[in-house]
Amino acid sequence: MKIDVLAIGELLADLISSEYVNNLAESKSFEIFQGGSPANLCANLKWLGRNVELSACVGADSIGDFLIKNLAKVGLEPNNISRNSDFPSSLVLVGKSKNSPDFIAYRMADSQIPMINTGLIKESKILHTSAFALSKEPARENILLAFKSAFALGKEISCDWNFAPQIWHFDTGMKVFEDLCSMEPLLKLSLDDFKRFIGSELADEKMAKDFLDQYNTKISCLTCGADGVWFTNEQKEWVKIDAEHVVEVKDTTGAGDAFWAGFLNARLDGKNNETCVRAGIGLASKKIQKLGPLYL
Repeated sequence: MKIDVLAIGELLADLISSEYVNNLAESKSFEIFQGGSPANLCANLKWLGRNVELSACVGADSIGDFLIKNLAKVGLEPNNISRNSDFPSSLVLVGKSKNSPDFIAYRMADSQIPMINTGLIKESKILHTSAFALSKEPARENILLAFKSAFALGKEISCDWNFAPQIWHFDTGMKVFEDLCSMEPLLKLSLDDFKRFIGSELADEKMAKDFLDQYNTKISCLTCGADGVWFTNEQKEWVKIDAEHVVEVKDTTGAGDAFWAGFLNARLDGKNNETCVRAGIGLASKKIQKLGPLYL
């Protein structure tokens, strides 16, 4: 059976504060959720009726059991999820927020993703990953090898460039970003991601668009939260679509994953760039009005 999307990347536990906080130091208690951007994307797409596969790595521990059981609730099989006895499952502490949440990542098994089965690559229409997954070896090398094979086969490449300096440490990520962009990806990043990527809180939408214009992507999407989404159309011109009005924002965690799931779902139906972006905005609007994952 053909695979609509093969997502390669982090499957981990999100420990989200029980109350709204400005930063994690204010947190008193946490609730545990299945997390990881590619894993969330897969679950969202499965919920939308797509045939998807997740390639990831978790520890041979109780948290790994929890993560796999939660994926099973939405019909995702652990066929391509490795269990590593040398590294415990990865955790991310997240402050529940109505804006960009504060987080701390404890990286362990998620970075141990092995080489990707060539049969999976051949059967997939789109391969997807994240900047988080690309930040550490050996996962980085194995993901990029899979992407290069997919690109050579004419598959579409997708990436959520959710860059965070505390994940990449002393690596700027620029070399990996340029390698990725040489494969004409479907590229998503938020304005906050861009500010972190270039190391400037003063960066604005114009600076981000000018930067992205240097790269040959099939589409670049710059998400700006409540200010909407900038994207490149088929003529490589920048267009902006406003965000949908939401009466109450309950939880922004996973909003970007919901946006990109809506986008890719429309892309798989052959829709144009604008229609795909509108579909993404619609799904993201539903997500931020719900506490916890969209699909549960």
